[in-house]
Amino acid sequence: MAQVPDNRQPWAPKPADRVIRRPREEAMRPVHLEIDDRRAQPLTTNPVLILVYAFAALISVGTLLLMLPISNEGDGFAPFVDALFTATSAATVTGLVVQETSSYWTTQGQLVIMVLMFSGGLGIMTIVGAMLVLGGQRVSMKQRMVMRETIGTAAFTDIASVTLRIVLWAFAIQVVGFVILIARFSFIYPSGEAVWHALFQAVSGFNNAGFTSLPASENLSAFGTDKVIVGTIGTLVLLGSLSYWVVYDVVNRRSFWKLTLNSKLVLVFSGVLILSGAGFFLISEFNNPATVGPFPLADKLTNSVFHSINRTAGFSTVDFGQTKDHTNLFYAVLMFIGGASASVAGGIKVNTFALIVLMVIAAGRGQTGVSAFRRRIPDQQIRWALVLAATFFAGTYLVALALALLESGHPFLDLLFESVSAVSTVGLSSGITGSLKTESQLLLVVAMFIGRIVPPMVIVVALSQRGEQQPIRYPKEEMLVG
Repeated sequence: MAQVPDNRQPWAPKPADRVIRRPREEAMRPVHLEIDDRRAQPLTTNPVLILVYAFAALISVGTLLLMLPISNEGDGFAPFVDALFTATSAATVTGLVVQETSSYWTTQGQLVIMVLMFSGGLGIMTIVGAMLVLGGQRVSMKQRMVMRETIGTAAFTDIASVTLRIVLWAFAIQVVGFVILIARFSFIYPSGEAVWHALFQAVSGFNNAGFTSLPASENLSAFGTDKVIVGTIGTLVLLGSLSYWVVYDVVNRRSFWKLTLNSKLVLVFSGVLILSGAGFFLISEFNNPATVGPFPLADKLTNSVFHSINRTAGFSTVDFGQTKDHTNLFYAVLMFIGGASASVAGGIKVNTFALIVLMVIAAGRGQTGVSAFRRRIPDQQIRWALVLAATFFAGTYLVALALALLESGHPFLDLLFESVSAVSTVGLSSGITGSLKTESQLLLVVAMFIGRIVPPMVIVVALSQRGEQQPIRYPKEEMLVG
């Protein structure tokens, strides 16, 4: 086969052409420069752990102080487990005790407990933020993130001043409660005792701690018919459990229909829980001679409302070891729900409970979305409400199961009641805390610690995952339910 001659001429620029030569791709590769990062790395890179470290440090310091001989009425150092349990209960504003506060701990020890209640109830990051403001220090972005979720605001702006306002608001309410209580206690105790009891009860009441410095022979059970003391402590507990933001919203807007959706749901569901708890307690314990049976009708109503409010705090004018089983079972559910988000109360929170109820109602109606008061609630918040509730339920179940294995001599309902009280950081007890084994008490210490830090940790984790897109979307396939 003959070859075809190549008659193509080599390319040559014409007189008017401009020749532009560009480098080949190999010559255009980027140049990488290695530069050492000389910035100081923070000790904690995860904002979620800040709350854990703060509460652990507070409990550790409180434990050491309570172990000192000056803090207890006995000789020498207090047992480590007793000091650790009391410090954890106070810092997590739970109120469970293994030793009688008024008789076992000295005034110095009670002062340590009161400081732990105030610090733990208001929130470690809130107090740290206020101190930074007062000291003129700059608040970092990580600190702002954790403070934002701890105090319950939705914006990063002006976090420091908001934190300071919360501290002042909480301090002012406790001062008012102190003044009212001292006016009443001055007719019962000498002036020095009256001042101390009023201050301790005011701090414990607002922070939903449930500790009391009153003598063991009297305690709150001696004041079940005293409407001033019962009413003042109940009001302090209620204000602390509603949160600063709900109270601030109510005071400023002064109309229910102008409130935010969060405030509306908290007020409505808190009202329902208080009324249902009071009604159930009244009906269940009406003729119980060991509780409110001997009281006049007015005092029965007062005590019923008081105990329903204290589902978040743990104060009691009756012995829950003498209440009926169905009363304790019903109140275990109330303790599990707890108070409002961003408040000093524990539990899964009223907001979480409200979202779950609204989701169930929407599903029953066949609706694809959840709404309330003409406002649609994001699906992501519903999911995290379920996560928080499931986490608390699993934790409570595991603690109750472990206690049942360790404590065969106690009724299971009492152990369940104790477990819910510890995980939900409430403090109501059937009276078995001090008689539990050391292993069981340490288990409750872990339960109180986890129950206190889990809600803000869940919120921070949820916040950190916003905007993340699932890399792969698989095809849907339906399955059987029910």
